[in-house]
Amino acid sequence: MDIPALITVKPWSSCLLLGVLFVFAFVASLSHAEIQFHEFVIEAKPVKRLCRTHNTVTVNGQFPGPTLQVRDGDTLIITTINRTQYNVTLHWHGVLLKGNPWADGPEYVTQCPIQPGRSYTYQFTIEDQEGTLWWHAHSRWIRATVYGAIIIYPRFGSSYPFPVPNREIPTLLGEWWDKNPMDVLMQATFTGAAPNVSDAFTINGQPGDLYRCSRRETVRFQVEAGETVLLRIINAAMNQELFFGVANHKLTVVGVDTSYIKAFSTSVIMIAPGQTTNVLLTADQPPARYYMAARAYNSANVAFDNTTTTAILAYKSAPCNAKNGGSNSSAPVFPTLPGFNDTATATAYSAQIRSLHEVKVPTVIDEDLFFTVGLGLINCSNPNSPRCQGPNGTRFAASINNVSFEFPTGNSLMQAYFQDQPGVFTTDFPPVPPIKFDYTGNVSRGLWQPLKGTKLYKLKFGSSVQLVWQDTSIVTVEDHPMHLHGYEFYVVGSGFGNFNPSTDTPKFNLIDPPRRNTIGAPPGGWVAIRFVANNPGIWFMHCHLDSHLTWGLAMAFLVENGDEELQAVQSPPLDLPPC
Repeated sequence: MDIPALITVKPWSSCLLLGVLFVFAFVASLSHAEIQFHEFVIEAKPVKRLCRTHNTVTVNGQFPGPTLQVRDGDTLIITTINRTQYNVTLHWHGVLLKGNPWADGPEYVTQCPIQPGRSYTYQFTIEDQEGTLWWHAHSRWIRATVYGAIIIYPRFGSSYPFPVPNREIPTLLGEWWDKNPMDVLMQATFTGAAPNVSDAFTINGQPGDLYRCSRRETVRFQVEAGETVLLRIINAAMNQELFFGVANHKLTVVGVDTSYIKAFSTSVIMIAPGQTTNVLLTADQPPARYYMAARAYNSANVAFDNTTTTAILAYKSAPCNAKNGGSNSSAPVFPTLPGFNDTATATAYSAQIRSLHEVKVPTVIDEDLFFTVGLGLINCSNPNSPRCQGPNGTRFAASINNVSFEFPTGNSLMQAYFQDQPGVFTTDFPPVPPIKFDYTGNVSRGLWQPLKGTKLYKLKFGSSVQLVWQDTSIVTVEDHPMHLHGYEFYVVGSGFGNFNPSTDTPKFNLIDPPRRNTIGAPPGGWVAIRFVANNPGIWFMHCHLDSHLTWGLAMAFLVENGDEELQAVQSPPLDLPPC
């Protein structure tokens, strides 16, 4: 990483010289921007885990898929070739894609899927972002194995706001099913019951020492004593928030998503699906082997995968037997992780995350939105039907403001909007719940069944938005990690119970709130965000627990074009897939 040289400036010429240097640095940074070309071939390949080999959907034969390493300002052109039996799209999670929803990826939202045997070229530029993001399939459950890291380095001439680490390690947390994830989804869709939980968690695609037939392939990260490494941690799991820690080592959290934060030290992080966290780890312990480990944080009263995935942090100066895991070596030291239902630890951790500097938060609000998020149940006319295997002969559902999202099938939302095609969606998504009730109390069963629809909420370009996500106790309270495509937002407040605008709003952090693209509404609580609607197009917003997305916990914003040329959606690419 380039570090800017120190410059001594004489007082009499400082203003002029600094101005010249600023212009020079800006032009130089633009001149170093690159155009990267990639080809992603999506196809099934044999992958062996947990003693069994499955025909697993991969990218370029890799699981996890390739890491994209770019700098702020670079342009990516990624030709995606679908050689699977399924429809496929790719999403560049957290990339802002200004005026370019055509590259965003959620199927039937901004594009029709890439059909088997077809291809589509995603083209986009990284603008004013640096940090850790990721890419993944955004077509049903294919993302269980189709995902990879996006590392965005600072522009040339810039560096990190913390000491440059000796090395960086992408650390992708995932879930593995001992069967085809698409079959798991199909079974759940047919029965209306919850999908089967995963059989393992993974670190960089491997389950680790605690699972059958997995010890030999356990991921090992070798470090020199005394060096500092940057772990770029990504939760790519389908349905599970996770606790993560490294035995006997402190983690210094320095960034989340594409935002630098005020550094703080912790022994454990909690990370939700869709989120990324950058931590510094210094190898300052006696040379040996130490487990990295991740296990579930389960905030709901539902079944979950109660296993633990591990990787090994191995000091190069450790005795040979210990370093190589020989038969005479002792087992790696194991970290102390919180209990699966330790909401107090998860909440205390999240409360420490604050932006590095004072930020500009919208204070005059044009759109004040209040969205309930939670589960529901669809009543069946024949509760004994094999298609009604949810609680008491029902089918699971989920909704926002009692609207359970239905994907269109004949066209994507964005294409229908651009073509002015009627009948695909409506713009009457409710700004508040249709019925006010005690959201976290004992909710009447008459409110458990949502209505299905494809409803969007329209925002004027440049409007300032406050959005409160309110969890409900329908079926169960739960921490729902909510992701907004095409935007980053400031998390200005959160709490437990029902949101009270009179007493909770004055407590908002409008000085240094964290900037994120995915945030959880606490179990039985609420979270408030603010952002400016300055990216035109249709942008999906959904729970990043994929079982909940399948049940309808989603909606979309339609952000209108602004008055200037650069405030309008660009024309669709010629190879945009047809439906």
